[in-house]
Amino acid sequence: MAGEQRPLNEVVFLTVAEVATVMRVSKMTVYRLVHSGHLPAIRVGRSFRVPEQAVHDYLRESYVGVESA
Repeated sequence: MAGEQRPLNEVVFLTVAEVATVMRVSKMTVYRLVHSGHLPAIRVGRSFRVPEQAVHDYLRESYVGVESA
């Protein structure tokens, strides 16, 4: 659930490439989401790591339902 805190040893971190694969977007799109603050990430050296749960939360919050007329 959003807002739940998990111990860091239980958090699964994904690379930008892995996030791009899960979301079916380019790596540049993931970098834009990270830099804009829409997708939280941590920096490890020159790379970013994104908590897996953050990806799921982002996708859930971004879901657009299609209403029938």
